[in-house]
Amino acid sequence: MSTRSGFVALAGRPNVGKSTLVNSMVGHKVAIVSDKPQTTRRAIRGVVTAPGRYQLVLTDLPGVQRPRDALTERMQHRVESELAEADAALFVVNGEQGVGGPGDVFIAEALAGPTVPVVIAVNKVDRLDRPRSVLALQAASELVPDAEVFPVSARTGKGVGVLVEHLAGLLPEGPFYFPPEEVSDQPEHVLLAELVREQVLHRTRQEVPHAVEVQVDEIHEQHDLVVVHAFLWVETESQKGILIGARGRMIKAIGI
Repeated sequence: MSTRSGFVALAGRPNVGKSTLVNSMVGHKVAIVSDKPQTTRRAIRGVVTAPGRYQLVLTDLPGVQRPRDALTERMQHRVESELAEADAALFVVNGEQGVGGPGDVFIAEALAGPTVPVVIAVNKVDRLDRPRSVLALQAASELVPDAEVFPVSARTGKGVGVLVEHLAGLLPEGPFYFPPEEVSDQPEHVLLAELVREQVLHRTRQEVPHAVEVQVDEIHEQHDLVVVHAFLWVETESQKGILIGARGRMIKAIGI
């Protein structure tokens, strides 16, 4: 039996739950989750494999938005290049916040250019009653008229399996890009660095911007533990003080 494989690019406004959805589809933590916008900077790919059937390589794009400065403009160019090379696009919208606002319309227009099939996932339907769910699905179908629309909950996993199967059906026939056991194209030290950065963003809230960077220096086994040594880089001395915290409490909490 022939297999299917290909690339699916995820698009959506900041904080609609793309990273959580990637993790849910893959079944492993491969993308960090934060309520700060633009926390996804690396094109981290999650790999979803059904042995002998299909393999989806998911590109978790930065939050698509109108370019305002050099950083968002570079992100926008990356979004466009990733879409051009994808086999399908997955447009994630936030059903809880309401669908069809200016941000969603801007992304829908961006997706109208590339000649790839578009699928819309209406996320967070577990937080909606039936009337609000119907309204969200209807609004989503009007964004991209030709797109299939799927209600999902990245948090609970509801509807994710059906979505994955549909996406797999859009892929061309071909061999797998990665061994079936792999869940990401990123090396271990990069995934670990992202997990540390997730904790920095979660614990420091608005005090340290998303520009914080983490570099894993060493990984070694010590008895029944894996010990990770990492450097954290920030922009100012005041941010350094916040990261360390009173008597080193913050840096200790991040490490734990």
